[in-house]
Amino acid sequence: MFLHLKNILTADEVHSARQLLGDDAPWMDGRTSAGGQALAHKRNEQLAQDSAAARQLRALVLAALHRDALFFSAALPKKIFNPLFNRYSGESNFYGNHVDGAVLHSKATEQWVRSDLSCTLFLADPTEYDGGELLIKEAQGERAIKLPAGDMVLYPSSTVHQVAPVTRGARIASFFWIESMVRSTEQRQLLFGMDMDLLRLRASIGETSPAVVGLTGTYHNLLRMWADT
Repeated sequence: MFLHLKNILTADEVHSARQLLGDDAPWMDGRTSAGGQALAHKRNEQLAQDSAAARQLRALVLAALHRDALFFSAALPKKIFNPLFNRYSGESNFYGNHVDGAVLHSKATEQWVRSDLSCTLFLADPTEYDGGELLIKEAQGERAIKLPAGDMVLYPSSTVHQVAPVTRGARIASFFWIESMVRSTEQRQLLFGMDMDLLRLRASIGETSPAVVGLTGTYHNLLRMWADT
């Protein structure tokens, strides 16, 4: 599933985040959090996880996710790895092809999180930098993603992906992973499609229509069958 989620953060929230992610923020070499495969391919900066700025920003992003119904429907989150923040600019400007680790340990919460879905929440507008596309390999080719500030992309953690070199300006983003209540990608996609169709049916024929009531029951029975909480 590849999903573009719009306006996860409001313009005011993006502005607040950018104030905390300026040049005086506690940036560190992003390679300190890289695994063996990624170490040779990763050249970026990452906000120190134990900083006051990181704690404030984590709370901001998590609150935004919890109020977004479309995110919940698509991800069905069981655990959310604490949001991290990075910057690509200057000589620290790319992250080569890699696959995200399958199970990740959060220093902030001490949780182990299985990475079913990866998330990139863009905090810089595309006009602020050149390059920096999130490039995701698919069977039919490569998908390039570069979204407005405040928007987020949700995509399978099992994909090979990279961040293209930034040649002007700075690409600033939050990134994190989701362990879903429904582990199977195919089952999650079926549930999401059914939920979106139910929303359209409710709008056209009403909440109490027998068809809507019956299909809502089917959705919840499938979720009950497949979900692990």
